[in-house]
Amino acid sequence: MKLDFVFIFNSILLGVGLAMDAFSVSLANGLNEQNMKKGKVFGIAGVFAFFQGLMPLLGWVCIHSILSYFEVFEKFIPWIALILLVLIGGKMMLDGIFHKEGEDKKTLGLWGLLLQGIATSIDALSVGFTIAEYDVKMALVSVLLIALVTFVICLCGIEIGKKFGTKLSNKATIFGGIILIAIGIEIFITGLIK
Repeated sequence: MKLDFVFIFNSILLGVGLAMDAFSVSLANGLNEQNMKKGKVFGIAGVFAFFQGLMPLLGWVCIHSILSYFEVFEKFIPWIALILLVLIGGKMMLDGIFHKEGEDKKTLGLWGLLLQGIATSIDALSVGFTIAEYDVKMALVSVLLIALVTFVICLCGIEIGKKFGTKLSNKATIFGGIILIAIGIEIFITGLIK
């Protein structure tokens, strides 16, 4: 394979496919925190982009070095994503249910954001298999394109969530939690079907 239009187009499409979970979580974050500052918006999108780019690269490294260990770990990926997203989503739902009018909503902290980034991208580890034939340069270009696409898609998700979050008020936090749990279940079921 060589660096050409088809390679770039395929990498962008791969990025779009991988970014859908991160988009949904970004949407939930925007729903939960309608007054989010621009710096935090870019930070959240950056964390998701980082993990969406890192995981396929780690998968590629595993394929080229420790394949047998990766195959053992791969069956646990759906379970890890499910547990992380159900915990985060469940907490969001509880915060929304027990939120009192006039009380400040809890905002997304660094640890919660890192957990979201890992949970939504951990299934991208297996993308290392699809890019296994790439050399180092192509693998790096591919994961950079994936990260860039994820960044843009997550920015859109947060902004859409912020816009509709003001209309949904307290229900937005509950809805955001439901979205996270649904994504966890989807990743889990998809992982079992593979």
